[in-house]
Amino acid sequence: MKIAKIETAEVNIPLVTPFKTALRTVETVNDIVVRITADDGQTGYGEAPPTAVITGETKGSVRCAIEEFIAPGLIGMEIENLDGIMRILHKSMVKNTSAKAAVDMAVYDLFAKSCGKPLYKVLGGCKGEIETDLTISVNGTEEMVRDSLRAIQQGFRILKIKVGKEGQKDVERIKSIRQAVGPDIKLRIDANQGWTAKDAVRIIRKLEDMGIDMDLVEQPVNAHDFEGMKLVTSQVQTPILADESVFSAMDAIHIIKERAADLINIKLMKTGGIYEALKVCAIAECYEVECMIGCMLESKIAVSAAAHLAAAKGIITRADLDGPSLCREDPYAGGPSFLGHRIIMNTEPGLGIFKVPVFGE
Repeated sequence: MKIAKIETAEVNIPLVTPFKTALRTVETVNDIVVRITADDGQTGYGEAPPTAVITGETKGSVRCAIEEFIAPGLIGMEIENLDGIMRILHKSMVKNTSAKAAVDMAVYDLFAKSCGKPLYKVLGGCKGEIETDLTISVNGTEEMVRDSLRAIQQGFRILKIKVGKEGQKDVERIKSIRQAVGPDIKLRIDANQGWTAKDAVRIIRKLEDMGIDMDLVEQPVNAHDFEGMKLVTSQVQTPILADESVFSAMDAIHIIKERAADLINIKLMKTGGIYEALKVCAIAECYEVECMIGCMLESKIAVSAAAHLAAAKGIITRADLDGPSLCREDPYAGGPSFLGHRIIMNTEPGLGIFKVPVFGE
């Protein structure tokens, strides 16, 4: 099976409600999707969200990277030569991790199809079902409480609370949500780099002193403030999750060896795809550091790839894969079943997705 063609297209899917964080507000999933066609006619799919505030990529840069820098080196390669493909992919240009991730997941989709198995079984096959949280965007306290209660009514048992804009108001938001949802719902707090190290310690300690149990606090400080992350991690009881601070395997080593965080958040758009994400998993396994798998504003294609990785690896103990739940519609056919908080893996080979309308299917 050889790579015969690599194509890109643009997908637009409205969100149920605007997605608001300390970094941005978004109302539509506006991503680049990739289709790789093999010489036997089989296809593999990938997706890249142009997240300029995190990866530095735009729609134009993603398409240019794939069409002009990545695709020419991969056409004609045997899909079974996975290591060779990935070596060329990652040497084609520096950074541009989302563009690389889109091609990477399409290659893995085809590779698993060549094996006749679902991708998660090819990668490790740890479990056939995973549980995801649901993101609560940062808004006024009353609106966030309403959104949290609505999520619980939909069956979600874990909430990811976006904060990071206003310290004292963040405390009020989290306190009100905890009072509304009760003690049995897990709360994950995501500051999206919105606090200083001293503010983070003060806020988290205050919440702890109030008896508010939190599953974790994600990326409380700037991505490059390793010393700040280390300070926060050492001064609070709540586990600290490194997200934007970890793009590569080398970042993971640095964070873990410096004890700058308790947990690592893996996102395919940061690592450049599954191939490099597996390295982060291996490092985390060596140090016995648990990982969470996350997503950006991605539709079902990219989130399916992340779900397959999560289902494959036991070191990934948490999932933040609510992208499809945030979308108003699902234009694709096949793939894992996203049933609220439950993600049930497909039994068909590869990602299981077989219809992507923007390619005329």
